[in-house]
Amino acid sequence: MGIEQAVELWQNVIITAIAKKGGKEEDLQLLPGVDEQAWDPLAENMKLEIPAEIKAFYQVHGGQQDEMGATPFVRNLTLLSVNAILEQWQFLNEEVELDEMEVDNGPGVRPVVWSPAWIPVATNGAGDYLCLDTDPDQGGTYGQVLYYWHDWEDRCVEAESWFAFIELCLAEED
Repeated sequence: MGIEQAVELWQNVIITAIAKKGGKEEDLQLLPGVDEQAWDPLAENMKLEIPAEIKAFYQVHGGQQDEMGATPFVRNLTLLSVNAILEQWQFLNEEVELDEMEVDNGPGVRPVVWSPAWIPVATNGAGDYLCLDTDPDQGGTYGQVLYYWHDWEDRCVEAESWFAFIELCLAEED
């Protein structure tokens, strides 16, 4: 579990995205990889430890350009840059109305609408985010992947880790 697996997953993501859309790698609008120090401001602001798998994944490609028209890297999601992760995290912490809806969270997810311990790493551009959970409830796993839906109360674990989530998405494409 590390950079070698991240490289392999990226290769599969790129191949799958290109094959599905009939395009080319440039359509993904990938950013250059980032080193581990790029995560320091994020970890400092969030006051949490960034999961190792996402750090390894971003060493290969540091997200996608924040432009309309980029081919989604998996499902309908655009992968945020490290800077955009911090911006979106700050936005969500300021704007989410914590009392606005009742939650129906699945096992292993704390019963909250939004948590500052969730790291938004990808978006569908419509106000929904794919997040890494760094403060799971009992039975959950540090770094588990879940969706934050802006207009739906369901917060369920999609995968136990970032790499498991990517593998799940790739399997869906087969």
